[in-house]
Amino acid sequence: MAAHDHHPHHHTPTAGGRALTRTAIAATLHCLTGCAVGEVLGMVLGTALGLSNLATIVLSVALAFVFGYSLTLRPVLRSGVAFAAALPIALASDTVSIAVMEIVDNAVMLLVPGAMDAGLAHWLFWVSLAGSLLVAFVLTVPVNRWLIARGRGHAVAHRYHHAAHARH
Repeated sequence: MAAHDHHPHHHTPTAGGRALTRTAIAATLHCLTGCAVGEVLGMVLGTALGLSNLATIVLSVALAFVFGYSLTLRPVLRSGVAFAAALPIALASDTVSIAVMEIVDNAVMLLVPGAMDAGLAHWLFWVSLAGSLLVAFVLTVPVNRWLIARGRGHAVAHRYHHAAHARH
């Protein structure tokens, strides 16, 4: 068994049907992880510091991109690619996915009455944030599926994930 066979989402990115959908779900979960870390950290910091809604969203989006890209960079760098070459791979792999996820996530947060102003100790803030990430995930999966089917998005970094798993 190869080192990466225990990862069911690692199929040929351009495969059709269920394999493509599984790859898109895995890519979106990967994106969601980085986005959620950045989004939650940004929302917590912005709310705790009393920043405006706009400043909090800008901080959250910036951190979502930083964490999202870093999660893609790690396996690419582990596969032996230099940082200068790995960065464009991460940008090509994740930019559209993170952007869609962040637009949807923040739109939902803004649409829930009082969510942005609820404060960290209020359930409305946390339920709205969790719900916004769930909606963003559901709406980003088809975007990633479309990109992967065309050899774009996560498909760009896909071969490096295999190389990184083979090394460990």
